[in-house]
Amino acid sequence: MSRRTKRLIASGAAAAVAIGVAVATVPSAFAENQSTVDIQLLAINDFHGNLEPPEGSSGSITYIDDDGNEVQVPAGGAEYLATHLAEAREGQSRSVTVAAGDLIGGSPFLSAAFHDEPTIESLDKMGLDVSSVGNHEFDEGIEELHRIRTGGCHEADGCVDPDNPFEGAEFPFLGANVVNKNTGLPELPPVWVKNMDGAKVGFIGMTLEGTGNIVSKAGIRDLEFKDEVETANFYAKLLQAVGVKSIVVLLHEGGMPASGAVNYDCDSPGPGDGISGPIVDIAENLDAEIDLLVTGHTHQAYTCTIDDPAGQPRMVTSGASFGRLFTEINLGYDTTSGDIVRTSVTAENRIVTRDVTPDPDQTELIDLYNELVEPIANQTVGYISEDIPMGATRDIESPMGDLIADMQLWATASEEAGGAQIAFMNPGGVRADLTYPQSGSEGDGVVTYGEAFTVQPFNNYLVTVDLTGAQIITALQQQFSGANAEKNLMLQPSEGFTYTVDSSAQGADKVLVDTVALHGEPLDPDATYRVTINSFLSEGGDGFDVLAEGENILFGPLDIDALKDWFTENTSADNPAAAPAADRISYQ
Repeated sequence: MSRRTKRLIASGAAAAVAIGVAVATVPSAFAENQSTVDIQLLAINDFHGNLEPPEGSSGSITYIDDDGNEVQVPAGGAEYLATHLAEAREGQSRSVTVAAGDLIGGSPFLSAAFHDEPTIESLDKMGLDVSSVGNHEFDEGIEELHRIRTGGCHEADGCVDPDNPFEGAEFPFLGANVVNKNTGLPELPPVWVKNMDGAKVGFIGMTLEGTGNIVSKAGIRDLEFKDEVETANFYAKLLQAVGVKSIVVLLHEGGMPASGAVNYDCDSPGPGDGISGPIVDIAENLDAEIDLLVTGHTHQAYTCTIDDPAGQPRMVTSGASFGRLFTEINLGYDTTSGDIVRTSVTAENRIVTRDVTPDPDQTELIDLYNELVEPIANQTVGYISEDIPMGATRDIESPMGDLIADMQLWATASEEAGGAQIAFMNPGGVRADLTYPQSGSEGDGVVTYGEAFTVQPFNNYLVTVDLTGAQIITALQQQFSGANAEKNLMLQPSEGFTYTVDSSAQGADKVLVDTVALHGEPLDPDATYRVTINSFLSEGGDGFDVLAEGENILFGPLDIDALKDWFTENTSADNPAAAPAADRISYQ
């Protein structure tokens, strides 16, 4: 027996004790001769602290109508999600609400300003029962995650209300594959069992194995993130050993369906044919005794079946992101075997429309934190000498876009921070102008934190990668081709990066390759350059597929932190920032 197996067995034994207690305390409540009962699971993932309705494209969901057309619907907001969940539970005697991670982290200012305490309070009020951790739960390190779980004041910022300290989450965060290097034991509860009037369902929660590569190392130095399949299969056997036969995996890892529409059928023509990505291999290798996978991370919407190792279809779901969807999953539970009847499982992603009555508890919570956040929003972070506008459209270079690219290059240029030579910003991530005349009391030319956050509200990470000159040129060409052929989506370049666009040409030919230069020197197609982009672009967002090919990846700070720090360290009332000339891209 390996040392690692012994450690897993030791951790499993501790979990078994806890499971045994939980299972034994609730008596069976099945009616006489009742062979099956219905169980409802309501699932969310990747909420990211979106208490208020998300704006722009982040605040809508696409579905396919009866005529085959794609239609966008405004969606999301905690007030509406809470109402939809409450309505879905009506008439259900056995219902459990679950999540697949990234509930916090990467959050809008309203939640992020208070270290996501408002989001935990909101989810408690919604009736969330259990969640896996995701990578963003580790954004501020494991000790902060423990505080989020159990309560108390923030180590640096203290309590929002010292008379009423944060009480922590009422629901458990599960992390079966999050192991302490020093002890070899799980750092977080690995499993949780829900007994619904005699119907016992076990939940195994995990984050993606790659979590350690996409969060700050400082806060997780004592942690390892283990293989998802090996971990889940171990705990599935453990659950079965203590009499829990119905097993659900909550996993913060996912896939990419062929269509982003909420009602796309990814089982057409066969199980799993319309979905790709890490979840496929994981699902195909998870123990066949596991009945259902609730997933996340990719921010996609799908309800697919993927064959298990025994060749039987098994449901795999994901509910997009930001609280715009929830997944309703209905299961038949065999009262004799204690197992899920696999053929009974159905799942549907439901849109969180905003045409329902807002939940009053959520409204009260949001109003409270909006009042509390106002002083933080008004803190001065820097100074400008003139308006710095964003582009009126996304097919042009803008002063604000260039300034953000410069800030991101500044934040990642040192060898320790990434050694970046070039930075690119996507125009859709620039959400507002910075204006010199101020309507508030802070004074002309003052940049407040709230204004800075409004410019960059998405909490993307800066990601520095190796790209060849040829790949960089391909990225420039993708501004005018492929997904961007009609809209010409212009990357905003950092200072020193220049090239010329041929206005008379079409598609990729619009980029005059021999004009692409860095600090006046022609870009070498065969050379490797360190390039900083945000995490959205690093995943191939906005049609820039080539940017997802970057190697030697290093994750840096959040984009808003880079913007704030640049203003704080490089501007003052006597030395305000001016608008870049937006002349790095020329036209002929």
